[in-house]
Parts: sequence; C-alpha cells; structure tokens
Amino acid sequence: MAVAAGAFAARKTAEGGDLSFQNNVPDPLLSGKELPTFKFELEKSKGKVSGNSFGKEATVEQLPISKGIAGVSMQLEPGAIRELHWHATAAEWAFVLKGRVRTTVINPAGQTETNDFEPGDIWYFPRGHAHMLQCLGNEPTHFILIFDNGYFSEFGTFSITDWVGHVPKPLLAKNFSLPESAFDGFPTGEVYFARGAVPPAQIPENLQGPRISPPEAHKFRMLDGAPHAIFKGGREWRIDSTRFPISTTVTGVILDLEPGALRELHWHPNADEWQYVIDGDVSVTMFGSHSRFRTEQLRPGGAAYIPQGYGHSIENAGSRPSRMLIGFNTGNYEAIDLSAWIAGNPVDVLATNFNKPASLFEQFPRKDVFISPNQ
Repeated sequence: MAVAAGAFAARKTAEGGDLSFQNNVPDPLLSGKELPTFKFELEKSKGKVSGNSFGKEATVEQLPISKGIAGVSMQLEPGAIRELHWHATAAEWAFVLKGRVRTTVINPAGQTETNDFEPGDIWYFPRGHAHMLQCLGNEPTHFILIFDNGYFSEFGTFSITDWVGHVPKPLLAKNFSLPESAFDGFPTGEVYFARGAVPPAQIPENLQGPRISPPEAHKFRMLDGAPHAIFKGGREWRIDSTRFPISTTVTGVILDLEPGALRELHWHPNADEWQYVIDGDVSVTMFGSHSRFRTEQLRPGGAAYIPQGYGHSIENAGSRPSRMLIGFNTGNYEAIDLSAWIAGNPVDVLATNFNKPASLFEQFPRKDVFISPNQ
C-alpha cells in the first residue's frame, strides 16, 4: 500500500504542474508560480559553422523546457556532406526548406536506401540507423531536423571519422582484411561537414552493387499532395505514421494561417509539440493551470515548445500569411480542441459550469473549429 500511496501522491503533486508520463514525477521547471519561456531564436544562434555550412540546435541546453524534442536548423553548401553518422538516443525527422539534398541510410538488416529530396519533402530515420546527408546541385540546401528526444545534441552524434580515427590501425586492418598502410592519412577526429565535388545528378551505385531496399520508405513528399484540411482562415498538412509508416515516433505538420487567423485553443494528450516559424509573425499562448498563462511572439527562424497536455493556441499576429513547421514526438497524432470539448457537453452542464444562461451556449459552435478566421 505504501508504494501505491506514494505513486498517488506523486501524481497528485504533479497535477497542474508537469506530469511526467513515465514516472509521474513533477518537473520543477514547470511547477513554479510562473511558466518559463518556451521560445528560442534558433536561426540567431551560432551553432557549428564550416564555410557556408552550419548546424544550429535547440535542445534542453538552449531551451530548458524542451525535454521531449530537440530541433536543428542545418545548411549544406554545394559539395558538402553531413558525414556518415548515427544517433544512439533519437530518431531523426526532417523537412526540406530549400535546395536539394541526397540521403543514404542503412537499417540493421543491411538494407540501404538512397533518396533525393526537394523543398516540401520529409525523411525519417529510426533511432540508431546510420545515414548521411549530401547537398545536391550548385545551390545550398537548408532543412529542419526534429529529434524525438530533447536531450539529444546534434553535435554529439556517432560519426564515422571520429570512430575510425580512434581505432588502432592493426584492428582496422584486421577488420577490413587490408594492410595497415591503407589507413594512412585518414582523419584522426570528427570531420562533421565533409567537402567534395558536387555529386552526380543520377544516384550512383553503392559500393556493394545493387541495393536491397528496405521494406518501408524513408521519404515522403509532404507538400506534394493536397492539404490534410482547408479552413476559412488557413490550411494544414499533417503526416503521421498512418501515411508515412516508418515515422513511428514523429508526426509532422505544416500550418498556414491567414493574417489574424487562430489555430484555436487546444492540447495534445499524447505528445510534446515543437514549432518552427518558416514565415510570418506568430503569437503563441500557453496555459499551465494555477492561473498560469504566457504569451510569446515568434518571428521567422524562431522555435517554441509546448509540453504534453498543456493548453495552447497559435495566432497569426502579422499582416501577411504565416507558415509554421510543427513536430510531435509521436507517430499517432491526437488533439482536443476547446470548441469540440464545449460542443461535446450538454447545455445544462455548460450553463451550470460557467453560471451563465443556457441560451448563451446555444450560440457556440456545434463542432470543432480548428482554425478561426480573422473576425
């Protein structure tokens, strides 16, 4: 009984603060009298720069609230490769903003896939699957990476040069059945951004010869099809595991809002939310119970994070259309919108709850609003 009582006490203490859905321990950062900041100027950060290639990240180090998701803005210049590497603690989901990029990924069965991506395309690499990213053509490519672990750092990956550069030559020679001299001049530390010639337009053969393709594709053309839904004040593209089966831990959304339009007050029961502003000026609000309410203003290149279960809204606060990339650390999208919640209750319950006449609630929407246009 003591264990059960302790678990109940932890859950009760966390009510209204942050409730960890893994161990029911409240997060001190979210249990204070005021909500912490939930935005970060991602594109204004320094990150790692090499020539005209860069990587800029938003992890719990830069944005302490973002414990469930990390985000990276990366640019590769022509001829540059984000070298062969893997992530031990996070899956990678990406959205291409501009330019073209080629990827190669290998799964534990030894099956490989090489794909070319254009703006609006997405990829997903499961945790631990080795891959590389390569700029195509004569223009830089820029993409946003979303990782399903806020503690993950893009600058702490397992890179092939860092590994091979620290393995004794006798061991490498034995591993590859080559003379030790074959490894003379290899890099002795992590390269991270490798530079070479612009790759050929056609995908070349692998060293092993004809590829054995994996059962599930790592690529999806997110903006190639019609939006998931169109509203008077905006539209939404939503890609989860039902449409992109390999993406079991990340759902991606592109949200377009007209000036003054509002993605209504809502929450996500099963996931944290990470936001990146592609275009426009956006106002994001967050509600954390105990009368705690915070509003942040985001501009292009800014990122924000909403913890699982916290109420929030997104409003186009500018004079031109806005576009946001939104990622969730789940392959199964769930949301409860305030308009749907109210519409799902009997009128007498609403009248009693708010101490207002029932006739008032007869004027409320009878279904989910999702996006409310400028009034």
